[in-house]
Amino acid sequence: MRKYPLLEEPSWRRRTEFLAAVARSRKLHGRFVRPPRTETELRESLNRFRGDAHVGYWICTAEGELAGAIHINEIVRGCFCSGYLGYYALVPHNGCGYMTRGLTAVLAKAFGPLRLHRLEANLQPDNEASRCLVQRCGFRLEGFSPKYLKVAGQWRDHERWAITVQDWKNLRQRT
Repeated sequence: MRKYPLLEEPSWRRRTEFLAAVARSRKLHGRFVRPPRTETELRESLNRFRGDAHVGYWICTAEGELAGAIHINEIVRGCFCSGYLGYYALVPHNGCGYMTRGLTAVLAKAFGPLRLHRLEANLQPDNEASRCLVQRCGFRLEGFSPKYLKVAGQWRDHERWAITVQDWKNLRQRT
């Protein structure tokens, strides 16, 4: 039985633990992602979640340790009703299934209470762990975009993966 919830709203009160986990995870993150590394960057990140265009979740172990983060960014309503995913695991919990369980829970929130129609995940072509994660969760490859996003100071090529609410519902019916 879980003592702590899988998803937690990011908060300033856990800043020391979060920043220590990010520092431990620098090698894992490499050039694929750059999470907040300082208190200033973390405060800016947390402030983004105060509006309607960004939602953030920290993934927690049953013991309450931080295992990763998943964000839905640039949420657009109206006829688009979509958002972009950002995510990263935290050492030493990477490779233990927390990100899969976390993303599954975030999809339920995105297509449930948040009432989104579509989510897109953009990943660098050689990020095998990220590709496996989105595939496990039912995303489909939609295309390739050269020099699509600036990550770790450089414009990098990305694959675009997406899932719609209908894809998600169909996947849930099969399992």
